Amino acid sequence: MSVDYDKVHELVIVGSGPAGYTAGVYAARAQLDPVLYEGSVTAGGALMNTTEVENFPGFKDGIMGPDLMDQMRKQASRFGAQLVTDDITEMKLDLDIKELTDGSGNTIKARAVILAMGSAYKEIGLKNEKRLSGRGVSWCATCDGFFFKEQVIAVVGGGDSAMEEANFLTKFAKKVVLIHRRDQLRASKIMIERAKANPKIEFLLNTEVIDVLGEDKVTGLKLKNTVTGQESDGDFTGLFVAIGHLPRSELVVGQVKTNAEGYVLVESGSTKTNLSGVFASGDLVDFTYRQAITAAGSGCQAALDAERFLAGH
Repeated sequence: MSVDYDKVHELVIVGSGPAGYTAGVYAARAQLDPVLYEGSVTAGGALMNTTEVENFPGFKDGIMGPDLMDQMRKQASRFGAQLVTDDITEMKLDLDIKELTDGSGNTIKARAVILAMGSAYKEIGLKNEKRLSGRGVSWCATCDGFFFKEQVIAVVGGGDSAMEEANFLTKFAKKVVLIHRRDQLRASKIMIERAKANPKIEFLLNTEVIDVLGEDKVTGLKLKNTVTGQESDGDFTGLFVAIGHLPRSELVVGQVKTNAEGYVLVESGSTKTNLSGVFASGDLVDFTYRQAITAAGSGCQAALDAERFLAGH
């Protein structure tokens, strides 16, 4: 069923992942006929880049991230959410009837909008990091780990995602060196213990990567000791960056209120933004928990908030 661009829709959901798809399930069951823009490349959100999700309730043996997203997607579709595999490129949200333009040049109108664009990987910010992306530099172990069989690779980061990436990469790599610029890791105890128990993982603390070496592919890293300032070269053929996320709020900055980091601000105990009829959910809002289950929960809240708003207007 193709989207009707002539009529004013009740609700458009921008973004997929647990927040967007859950909002789609609830809104569709409430007969709001939501149109859900999944994104052309980012459909399914960050969970598409994870391996096994062990902590999503209801799956006692765990479930692969992409499988979980596929289930949610089909569930939203089953209840009548219209899924569009395209990006929204522009939004006018301060109008009574919101106007959103997609990557194909279509403009869709809606009385309410749920923002669920999630967050993206943070880069170290080195010139050669971008240049050698896909040639030894990666932000996704599950996507690219297979290409690094029997190699020595570095993982940069100190949180849970860095531990998870490092552990996963030992399936392929000869050795994984976890590089963190402080002397303490901020990951949870269980994840640190799991990494320390893995004989293929070494830790290099108080160290930062200041350059990626190599012409056509990664051949090494320039490292700097954050305590002594001493620089050295390390032999690595792969660099996996796991230093956190940036909210994908660039389309709405200046319209909805955000904090200094770019996370969308919502009213306490609600998903309402500062604009009437605009709601926000998932990792676009949440800089504290960032879990699949909390994103799904806030997608549910956003759909219920939107439903109440639409009933009163």
